[in-house]
Amino acid sequence: MNLTKAWGILKENGFKETTKRNQILEIFEGDERYLTARDILDVMQKDYPSMSYDTVYRNLATFVSLDILEATELSGEKHFRMHCESDHHHHHFICMDCGKIKEIPLCPMDLLGAALPAYEIDNHKFEIYGKCPECK
Repeated sequence: MNLTKAWGILKENGFKETTKRNQILEIFEGDERYLTARDILDVMQKDYPSMSYDTVYRNLATFVSLDILEATELSGEKHFRMHCESDHHHHHFICMDCGKIKEIPLCPMDLLGAALPAYEIDNHKFEIYGKCPECK
């Protein structure tokens, strides 16, 4: 997702454009990795020394609720990245060291759906964790 689209979603939902929100979104737009609230706070405190973890986390939670960011949990901590703009259904490999992702163009639900014939599946999430070639 790009900044223009993100701000369109925010404004449609009554959020004002602020320099802090914009900087958070710029950080994500410029990075393909999953990042933590602490990663964002470390960058933001250079320009806003009094900025709190709660402020960052609140903004990240808002962005997730509006489908601007995606969230996953790695090692017991929430990590975030810009929402995928891909036009096809896919999943991700996530490097546990550097946070980089690789798109997986197939879905295990294609195999699992037949094993659940009497069940109604509303949604699913599938991620693979490990180390990328650069980190292993």
